[in-house]
Amino acid sequence: MRRAVENGTTRRPLTVVTGFLGSGKTTLLSRVLSEPAMANTAVLVNEFGEVGLDHHLLRRVDERTVLLGGGCVCCTTREDLVVALLDLLDLNQRGEIPHLDRVVVETTGLADPAPILHTVFSDPVLQHHFSVDLVLATVDALNGNLHLDNNPESVKQVAAADKVVVTKTDVAERASVEGLLARLGAINPSAQTFEAALGEVGVEELFRPGHAGTRAAPAVLPAQNSLHDTAETHSVSLTFDGPVDWTAFGIWLSMLLHARGEEVLRVKGMLDVGGAGPVVVNGVQHTIHPPEHLDAWPDADHSSRIVLITKRIPPEDLTGSLRAFGGLLGARPSPLYTQP
Repeated sequence: MRRAVENGTTRRPLTVVTGFLGSGKTTLLSRVLSEPAMANTAVLVNEFGEVGLDHHLLRRVDERTVLLGGGCVCCTTREDLVVALLDLLDLNQRGEIPHLDRVVVETTGLADPAPILHTVFSDPVLQHHFSVDLVLATVDALNGNLHLDNNPESVKQVAAADKVVVTKTDVAERASVEGLLARLGAINPSAQTFEAALGEVGVEELFRPGHAGTRAAPAVLPAQNSLHDTAETHSVSLTFDGPVDWTAFGIWLSMLLHARGEEVLRVKGMLDVGGAGPVVVNGVQHTIHPPEHLDAWPDADHSSRIVLITKRIPPEDLTGSLRAFGGLLGARPSPLYTQP
């Protein structure tokens, strides 16, 4: 399993598992934690409310399971998250628990994942010892459309995800599942989607980090099931007609996030900056992962491509602002597809 290395320090991968209430996060984790490959995984469980129960279900992690109680980890217990991660790190370094191969943070169903990522990236100690490698989101095949229609948190969770797991597909009508899959693909075109009946899903594939922007954009955008998405959430996939000036792109992105960061749900892609491999760009709202310079392209397509998922920012505003930077970027953006 790949581990990030920075300044000579091996950073432990941290996976955020999110998903709306009742979408099957704990069932999925209970299943995958039974696999030998996940034996040295610590799990931090957050519960909304004073009493939490889910941590009792994760038997594999024993004393390394920590309950973050008293509120939502994304807004009121980020200090607890820092303390819990530092405690795990201390126990690991003193040899009181086996070596940590991975830490999983299971959020409450009402959580916005963005502040969790910001906590890890901004803390001066955590950022040198932990690396957020994946955001996994679970979506209930029976109630997923209802959650997306009525709860902005559900849309944010899907938009923030690197991988989406659709649960309860064994008890849902197949036509309904197919419609939900199409809708999820429209909300977050860059996410890889899995189906899981009774929590059954391939552990190795699910927890294998994937580089941003490696999936091909659909030639035709799937039809939407709800006007709610089209009224609030937009996604645009862009490519560029040549190498991009990395400094200029960084200035443009910084300006966008400074002005409207709360409305930029997701930024994900790969940019040709003139090197042997691309620069991977990956971010959620105000939080941008440290850019990763790859030694080589993952496939034969060496063109820059990036997906932006926004709320209340029309795609034409994004493409217009990028074109205004055309002289500095060194390349012009062209939309591959937009939604709606």
